[in-house]
Amino acid sequence: MSNATLTVNMAKYVYSFDEGNKEMKELLGGKGANLAQMTSIGLEVPPGFTVTTEACLKYLEKGELPGEIEEQMREKMKVLEKKLDKKFGDPDDPLLISVRSGAAVSMPGMMDTILNLGLNDETLQGLKKQTDERFAYDSYRRFLNMFGEVVREIPHAKFESLMNEVKEKEGVNKDVDLDAKAMKEVCRKYKELVGDVPHDPWKQLLEAVRAVFGSWNNKRAKKYREINNLPHDMGTAVNVQAMVFGNMGEDCGSGVAFTRNPATGEKDIYGEFLINAQGEDVVAGIRTPLHIDDLKEKMPEIYSQLNYVCKILEKEYNEMQDLEFTIEKGKLYILQTRDGKRTPMAAVKIAHDMAKEDLITKENAIMRITGEQIEKLLHKGIDPEADVEKITKGLNASPGAASGKVVFDTDEAAERGEKGESIILVRPETTPEDIHGLAAAKGVLTSRGGMTSHAAVVARGMGQPCVAGAEEISIYMEKGCFKVGNHTVMKDDILTIDGTTGNVILGEAPLTEPEFSLEFQELLMWSDEIRDMGVRANADTPKDAKKALEFGAEGIGLCRTEHMFFEPERLEVVHEMIIADDEYERKDVLERIIPLQRQDFFDLFKVMDGKPIVIRLLDPPLHEFAPTEEESQKKLAQRLDLSLDTIKKKVNKLKEANPMLGHRGCRLGIVYPEIYRMQVKAILEAAIDAAEEGVDIKPRIMVPLIGHVKELQTVKKKIIEPVKDEVFSRRGTEISFKVGTMIEIPRAAITADEIAKEAEFFSFGTNDLTQMTFGFSRDDVGSFVPSYLEMGILKDDPFHTLDSKGVGKLVEMATQKGKTSNPGLSIGICGEHGGEPNSVKFSYRAGVDYTSCSPFRIPIARIAAAQAKIEDNQDSS
Repeated sequence: MSNATLTVNMAKYVYSFDEGNKEMKELLGGKGANLAQMTSIGLEVPPGFTVTTEACLKYLEKGELPGEIEEQMREKMKVLEKKLDKKFGDPDDPLLISVRSGAAVSMPGMMDTILNLGLNDETLQGLKKQTDERFAYDSYRRFLNMFGEVVREIPHAKFESLMNEVKEKEGVNKDVDLDAKAMKEVCRKYKELVGDVPHDPWKQLLEAVRAVFGSWNNKRAKKYREINNLPHDMGTAVNVQAMVFGNMGEDCGSGVAFTRNPATGEKDIYGEFLINAQGEDVVAGIRTPLHIDDLKEKMPEIYSQLNYVCKILEKEYNEMQDLEFTIEKGKLYILQTRDGKRTPMAAVKIAHDMAKEDLITKENAIMRITGEQIEKLLHKGIDPEADVEKITKGLNASPGAASGKVVFDTDEAAERGEKGESIILVRPETTPEDIHGLAAAKGVLTSRGGMTSHAAVVARGMGQPCVAGAEEISIYMEKGCFKVGNHTVMKDDILTIDGTTGNVILGEAPLTEPEFSLEFQELLMWSDEIRDMGVRANADTPKDAKKALEFGAEGIGLCRTEHMFFEPERLEVVHEMIIADDEYERKDVLERIIPLQRQDFFDLFKVMDGKPIVIRLLDPPLHEFAPTEEESQKKLAQRLDLSLDTIKKKVNKLKEANPMLGHRGCRLGIVYPEIYRMQVKAILEAAIDAAEEGVDIKPRIMVPLIGHVKELQTVKKKIIEPVKDEVFSRRGTEISFKVGTMIEIPRAAITADEIAKEAEFFSFGTNDLTQMTFGFSRDDVGSFVPSYLEMGILKDDPFHTLDSKGVGKLVEMATQKGKTSNPGLSIGICGEHGGEPNSVKFSYRAGVDYTSCSPFRIPIARIAAAQAKIEDNQDSS
C-alpha cells in the first residue's frame, strides 16, 4: 500500500485554527469553528488547534485516546511552536496553553476550561524569569485549581477554602492583595490537594483532553441535553490555544463585550473589563469591573480597535456577538465570539435594526423572534434581577405576573377587586359562577385543573395571569389558608404569581412593565405582508374584541356565547332556565335573555365592522351554570319561592358521571331546541339591526360538538332554518350568513367528508379534540402530565403544543377530506393551540386557512404564521 493511500485513509482529527471556518460547527464545535473563522478573516486570535468532536466520539467508543489522535496533536503543536517561536515544556521560556471544551451547540455551565497548562516546577522558573515571581505563582495556582477541578473532579469549594486560609493569615480580603510569598503558599496547598500532577506538559495535555471528552457523558451534561432536547451523539471538541495574559501589568487587561446592548438592543458596545486581570477575574466578582466606556479613556487605541472588531464580527455573522478579549502589553486579542444572549425587548430591536441596516433580510428578522419572547413583551413579568422566595410551581396557564392579597371567596374577591384592591384569587378550581371574582382579581391560582381548565381559558381571554394545577398546595377554604411545604399562607397575605413560568412566590415581587415598541409593530407589519394564514381572535365581549383589533385580529374565530351568561344578573336568569320544569317555562325565561344576547351580538358586530365573527352556540352542559354552593341555592329558592330541597334535587339531577362526554354542545340544542332557537334569533336580529345602521356584517353560526352529520342536519333543519325564515319574514329583509361546525370529536374528523357537505366552514376545537383523542381529562392532567414530561413519555404537554403525530393526523385528515368534499370550505383552528407557534406552523402546513387565539396571543400567531410561510418557501427552494 502506498503512502498516498495511507494519507487518504487516515481520518483527520485535529485542525489548526487556520484550517477551519464557521460552517464546521458539527466537527470543530461552536467555539472552534468561530476561532477558525476569526483567524481566516484576519482578526488577532491567539493561535492554536482544535481536537474534533469525531475524536471525542472515537475516545468514548474505545475508552482510550487512539495513538493517531495524539500523533496529530503533536504535529499541530509543532506548528504552534514555530508560529510563536516558543517550545511547549521549555524550562527557560515555556509555551503555555489553555484547554477549553466546545460543543456544536452552546451548553452554558457545561464548559470546561484549564488555563496555563504546561506549568510545572521547572517551567515555573522560566516564567518567573520572563515576568515576575508573583505573576508566575498566580498563574501556577490558577492552573492547579482548574486542572484539579476538571481532571481530578475536586470541588471548587475546596480550593476556595484553602485560598481563604491564606488570605485570612495575610490579613487581606482579595486575591489580588496577596504577594508572591503568599501565592507560593497557595500553590503549595493546592499541590497537596490535587496530588500527583504530571510533570510532563504532554501528559498534562493528554489528561486534560481525556477529561473534557469524558465529561460529555457525565450526569450533569446528560441531564442538560435531555432538558434541552439535544442529541447525545454530538460529542464535544477541545480547543488548545496559546495563552495570552491580561494580568502582566497596567498595559494589560481582560474583558467581555457585546456588539449591541443585550438589554435594550441599542447599537452601542456593551460590556465590562478589568485592567491587569485575566478573563476569569471579570466574571468572578473578585474585583468590580469597569464599564467598557471607560476603556475609551484608559486605552483609546484599544477601544478603537475593539469597536472595529465588533463591526467586522457583526458583518461576518449577521448577528449580535458576545466576545471575550484580552489585552497583553498593549495588544488586543480576541479569544472567543458567539451569538449573544439578549432580552426579548433587545431581540426585537436587534432583529428590526439589522434588517433596516441591510445586514439581514426582513424574513431573517422575523425568524429570529420566538413566541416566548413575544409573550414576555406583552405581559408584566417578574424582574429577573429580583431575589424572590418561590414556594411552589404549577402550570403556566396564562402568561403575565401579578401580586396581591390572597382571597379565597369569589364574591369577596369581586367586591374588593372592584374597589381597587389588588387581589389574587386562590381556589381549588373555578367554575362559571366564579367569573365575577376572576374578572376583578389581578390573577388566579388553582390547585387543580390543566392548561385548558376553566380558570386558564377565562384568564387567557382576559389577559390575566393564571397558575393552574399547583398540586402541592393544600387549600383549607373554611380556615382561609393554604399550605405548601413548610409555608402556611393566610387570607390577605401577599402573594405573587407568574403565569409565564408557573412559579408561585411569597410576598410582592418587583414587576417589569410590558413593552410594545415601534420596532415590534413594524416587525408585525412585515409578518402580515408575508403570511398567507389568517389570524383571528377568541373574543366574547366588545372589550375583548377591541383589544383583539389593537393586536391585529382579522376577525373573531370563536365567540363563546356561554361566557355572556356569566355576569351575576344574567346568571340569575340562567338559573331560572335550568330549574324550569318544561319547555314552556324555559321559553318564558329565554324570552328575557333574548334582548341581552341580541345586544351582545349587536355590539360585537359594530366593533368588528367588516370582519367575520364566528359565534358558537351554547356548548357547556347545563350543570356548569347551576348554583353549587348552598348559599347561592338558598337565594335562588327564595327568589323562585321554592324549597331549598327542590332546588338541590333539580341541581343534582343535572349532574353527570362524565360531563365532558355528556349532555352538552349540539346534544343540548337538539334535546332543548328552544335554547338554540333563542340564540340564533338573537344573532340574526342583531345582524339585521347592525346592517341597518350601516355596519358591514359577516356572521357565522357554529354548531359545537358535532360527531355525526345527522346532528348538524337536524340543527340546521329544525332550528336554524325555521328561525331564519321567521326573522327574515318578520323584519322584511334578509342577510347573508354561514353555518359551520367545530371539529372536536375524532369521529367528526374521520367523517369530515360527509359533514363538509352540510357545513360552510370547519373550526378545529383542539382542546376537546386533544382530550378525546388521548383520553385525557383536560381538568385533571395536572396530576400526571408533568410526570410524563419529566420521564420523557411525552415531549410536550399536548394541551399546550398540538400533538402532530396523533391529534395532528386527525386535523390533516379532516382538512383533506373536508376540502375535497367541499372545495369552498373555510377551515380554522380555535383551541388554545391557535396561539402556540409550533401548533400554528403545523396547522398552516395541514392546510388550515386561519388560526384563532386569545387577544394577547395574536402577535405571536401573526409572527408564527409568517415564519411558517418562510420555512415553507425555504423547504421548496
